[in-house]
Amino acid sequence: MRVIDLNCDMGESFGNYKLGLDEEVIKYVSTANIACGYHAGDPIVMDKTVQLAKKYNVAIGAHPGFPDLMGFGRRDMQVNRTEIIDYFIYQVGALMTFAKVHKTALQHVKAHGKFGIMAWYDKEMAKASAEAVAMIDPSLIYVVVGGSQADMTAKAGEEVGLRVAREGTADRAYLPDGSLVARSKPGAVIVDVNEIEERVIRMAKEKKVVAIDGTVIDLQVDTICVHGDNPSALSIVKKIVEGLKKENVQIKPMRDFLSAK
Repeated sequence: MRVIDLNCDMGESFGNYKLGLDEEVIKYVSTANIACGYHAGDPIVMDKTVQLAKKYNVAIGAHPGFPDLMGFGRRDMQVNRTEIIDYFIYQVGALMTFAKVHKTALQHVKAHGKFGIMAWYDKEMAKASAEAVAMIDPSLIYVVVGGSQADMTAKAGEEVGLRVAREGTADRAYLPDGSLVARSKPGAVIVDVNEIEERVIRMAKEKKVVAIDGTVIDLQVDTICVHGDNPSALSIVKKIVEGLKKENVQIKPMRDFLSAK
């Protein structure tokens, strides 16, 4: 039986602003990536989301981003090595403490938005990001964008002794090089629920995905992301879970099947 982790970005509400369908979607996923207050989230929401994940026995991960609430962490920022490391330490450390208070622990770290995507292209940023996670806790799993070029970020994690999980994205289109199509481009976000289900099943079973130009590319995948801020998130995740079960693919947190270092 094949095994896959199904993750969702959560805890993105802050102040008077509500984003996502966390309480509904969390019942269907195995892992939650929780925003840490920079691109989204706030202390109250972080605390609530940790408790929610614990209630449903969903693995918890930190989702650190750029300090960019206005742009939701999706804009490029010029950052140096010290800033990268300190951004990780500050955000992951905060969520780690909430988890400790509620007698649970973090499973992984997954950089959000441009914080993660820029490391896909920038070797020094990839190295600094991986080193930051290892400094915080070398037992944490490091989640990176799947795809051929992503081997650079995966390699950076492995070089510092981290377990690395490669991620596929359920509702985003891919370029032939394995990178995601920019959200500003037509067709970047896939909305057809049946198409999303088919893509996820192929990722999980064949480790392949059809790129936006029609070519079939290899995509090493350990975990698949469903975006919680999609208005159709609940129907999408239900459809995915139903489809994976029909195909005899088991959904488990990545900690349960990724080999320990």
